[in-house]
Amino acid sequence: QVQLVESGGGLVQAGGSLRLSCAASGSIFKINTMGWYRQALGKERELVASLPSYGNAHYADSVKGRFTVSTDNAKRTVSLQMNNLKPEDTGVYYCNADVQPALFRPVNTYWGQGTQVTVSS
Repeated sequence: QVQLVESGGGLVQAGGSLRLSCAASGSIFKINTMGWYRQALGKERELVASLPSYGNAHYADSVKGRFTVSTDNAKRTVSLQMNNLKPEDTGVYYCNADVQPALFRPVNTYWGQGTQVTVSS
């Protein structure tokens, strides 16, 4: 089994910054992609940013130029630096990882428990 543990989040005023971090542990042979999703109250979960182990980062249009996703493959962590936050960034942020647990095993998708980000106007 794979666990994703998030840290960071909280309450910040519009224009402020926050940093989210997520660490993966457990049965991990290879991590293909790590990233972040968010879900606002009453809305569907949406991709914020993702970073494949080999490739370029992908961002939602609404966060381009403000958020930066980064990974540390050795530590199996993914971080999301969020700058110039806006009230519409408010929501629960979920860490996400596509993990191959062992050689010849299929890739599975795992989720963290979620962390609340609230941006006040």
